[in-house]
Amino acid sequence: MAGLFDRFKKEDEGGVAGVERPLAGAGSDAPAGGGNYGSSAAAPPPYSPPPPPASPPPAAGGGAEAALPAGPEADIGIDALISKRVKLEEAIDHVGVVIRDLKDKRTRLVKEIEDELVDIKNLRDKLVKVREYIDEENRGIKDLTQRRTRVEEEADEVGGIIADLRARLAGIDGVITAEGDKIRSLKERVPGADPGRAT
Repeated sequence: MAGLFDRFKKEDEGGVAGVERPLAGAGSDAPAGGGNYGSSAAAPPPYSPPPPPASPPPAAGGGAEAALPAGPEADIGIDALISKRVKLEEAIDHVGVVIRDLKDKRTRLVKEIEDELVDIKNLRDKLVKVREYIDEENRGIKDLTQRRTRVEEEADEVGGIIADLRARLAGIDGVITAEGDKIRSLKERVPGADPGRAT
């Protein structure tokens, strides 16, 4: 488009294509707006380039493959700009899909973490109960150990008492045996005593 404007500008500066402009001051009867080129015919008005046609709206759907008419728009990069805009829209749509997927994944992860937290709390409660049971059993075992120790001490004491009583009974039996022997000895020494009664 710039080349087209340059060509029109050059033609406007040098005159209509193929026609030379008269020099300034040539012909005293020439009007102020321009010369008469040596004839009575009026000079043609300066050429002004036509305005560029408006770019057609993009096809429905905004696809990059929409047909664009060939024209000045291609010279200034309108079609490339539209293509970039379409690609950017597609990229934005893709980013939106990715963000939605990430949100869904985060929601699932949050739910899984909440479920795991509940399971861990339940396990912790169970472990607390198990620890309480173990502590209670340890206290019971300690009490049983103390009771066994007391029973052993009492058994040892009873054993000592029994041994003492046995020793005493053995002493009494010895005394009785000795006294019986003495009585038999006395009867044997007494004349007329019945030996059978002594036994």
